[in-house]
Amino acid sequence: MDYFKNIRILALEQATVVPYLTYRLAQDGMEVIRIEHPVLCDPNRKIGSDVLGEELMNSYYLCINAGKKAVTLNLAEEEGRALLRSLVSKSDVFVTNQLPRNYTKLGIDYDTLKEARPDLVWVGVTGFGPENNEAAYDPILQARSGLMEMTGEPGETPQTIGVPLPDMGTSEHAYGLIMKALLARQLSGRGERIDLSMFQSSVSWLTVPIALTASFGERVTRRGNSHAFFCPVHVYRTRDGFIYVAMGNDRQWKAFASLEPFRALDKPEYELNNGRLQDAENLHRAIESVTAEHPTAELIDLLNGIRVPVSEIKEIPDVIQDPLVEKSLLTSVDPRTSRRLVLSPPPHMTPFLDNSGRELSFPPRHGEHNGEVYGGLLGLSGAEMGEMKERGVF
Repeated sequence: MDYFKNIRILALEQATVVPYLTYRLAQDGMEVIRIEHPVLCDPNRKIGSDVLGEELMNSYYLCINAGKKAVTLNLAEEEGRALLRSLVSKSDVFVTNQLPRNYTKLGIDYDTLKEARPDLVWVGVTGFGPENNEAAYDPILQARSGLMEMTGEPGETPQTIGVPLPDMGTSEHAYGLIMKALLARQLSGRGERIDLSMFQSSVSWLTVPIALTASFGERVTRRGNSHAFFCPVHVYRTRDGFIYVAMGNDRQWKAFASLEPFRALDKPEYELNNGRLQDAENLHRAIESVTAEHPTAELIDLLNGIRVPVSEIKEIPDVIQDPLVEKSLLTSVDPRTSRRLVLSPPPHMTPFLDNSGRELSFPPRHGEHNGEVYGGLLGLSGAEMGEMKERGVF
């Protein structure tokens, strides 16, 4: 069942978009080797709290780098570029989020690397495509792609999404493209070049807004917690918290309005969804005047009893304790300190994670696997590696 254990990923990665991609690939059991400059490491290593009491292993970095190996390599040096080509010759996929202007200078362009491995799957993740060198940070992409215009309360300041969707959404798109390319290579024997724009990835999520705007001239903008087409869909205050109620049809509304606490809302003008949408603001206030008098648990039991979708608005500690989440959490134990990381669950449980007891190797230190990779994989002697290290190659 370990279909991917012999697939090797070589990643010149930093920040989030490619590290999260390779984190997902590591969860399939692929061997991931992340490459960093010997001095200018991944800046995310320095972000967050110093939870381990050591440099370059801060908390933000730890979240998405378990299950990988790490080497250092100076691609400004010809010896470094030669070592990269040797690594590529033994790898299946090369992926980077370097700016395109650096491709040729660093010797990581597709034409150069495919000479080392003709069937290489090469992936370049950029902000706005391979012809554009504009820097692309997640909130900038959220702003430019329209995601911020769709997030927040109507009439108020646009907001960023609570998770970095341009980063992580692009990672998921890249994950699918790599899997498709590996299948195509298995069938045809040929590799391919994949250029993926974070901007295009982000805009692709705007299915309804773009279709309605471009086709029918409708104005689509942020609506807070309400839905543009269904009502009531909203957050309501309870006696001890908040719930989200989402009704998708008139049958659910009829059952809801038949409940004792809400019977005053059983009005002819609310029988159909369009009628409820037209008076949504007043309806939301009326529903909350009832929910505010009842405990969250009581309302959830009441609505679950009539099959109306409802959920408590949970904080992150509560999410972690959810039985559906708790059984899928990943772990990673530091062999040096025995410090245990608890990591977010994968979107689906892979055979590799099942077989490993949902445990990944600890996020690698800067250059931790230089000896294993350059000595073991490439066969360099200790003396050769020592000389290269002295010359700043890695």
